[in-house]
Amino acid sequence: MDNVGIVVADLDAAVAFFTELGMELENRMPISGQWAGDVVGLDDLRSEIAMMQIPNAPGKLELATYHSPKAVTPVPEVPPPNTLGVHRVMFAVDDLEDTIARLRPLGGEVIGKVSRYEDIFLLCYLRGPGGIIIGLAEQLN
Repeated sequence: MDNVGIVVADLDAAVAFFTELGMELENRMPISGQWAGDVVGLDDLRSEIAMMQIPNAPGKLELATYHSPKAVTPVPEVPPPNTLGVHRVMFAVDDLEDTIARLRPLGGEVIGKVSRYEDIFLLCYLRGPGGIIIGLAEQLN
């Protein structure tokens, strides 16, 4: 597992909370552009993330706030990826297309589309059973 993502309304408050819990801020940066919108299936995506880590341990927590489109506060039956409190767990995979094919019979549906981030990753978000959202990332050579 690479990281777990949580959409929050107030990034500063969330960073402070998880810092108090013992995590460290690794990086904070804006996220936007066509590739990002393609991964999560949202138009005109502008967000900011804070990557948190547990000292001397693997795995990370990605806290995200959405500037555009604005995060959705009410929880609809099938929430979009920018719903407050929705958790996304990102998994590193060797073959993204094969993984998608294996998860489809179990209810997996790609939310946006598979997107290439530079020559580094192939990425997508996938909705699974119960509406849970996971991310898949294939590192390119």
